[in-house]
Amino acid sequence: MSYRFLEDLSIADTAFEATGKTLKEVFESSALAVTNTMIRNLESIEQKVKKKIKVESDTAEMLLFNFLQELVFYKDAEQLIFSRFNVDIAPIGKKWKLSVIAYGEKLDKEKHQWVVDVKAVTLHHFELKETDSGWRAQVVLDI
Repeated sequence: MSYRFLEDLSIADTAFEATGKTLKEVFESSALAVTNTMIRNLESIEQKVKKKIKVESDTAEMLLFNFLQELVFYKDAEQLIFSRFNVDIAPIGKKWKLSVIAYGEKLDKEKHQWVVDVKAVTLHHFELKETDSGWRAQVVLDI
């Protein structure tokens, strides 16, 4: 499970690639990358708040997109940022369902070493693919 920022994919935005041996791990890595885009040090985020996030979609790819958008929503609407995620993903019938418990706290721009504001997850170059070694996601964030 890991992620790295992609410098040459988008000039006006920021992009990352997240990986994981399982679908769960790539979702966790992607969520951490979104938070780390905004906050320099993820370890500065205490786990004072627990938020249950539920998302569903027709595809695993759009499930990831919708989940990451939820993280941006909670940052904007409730000033919450998260640094730990317990992810449960299941295909149920023709839908994919995601249930996440996210742990974090209220955003404090000084304490958390604010870097940049993520405004949205974009569909530009967005992809989620199964590979020989697990899963890989590529995400561009509007900042």
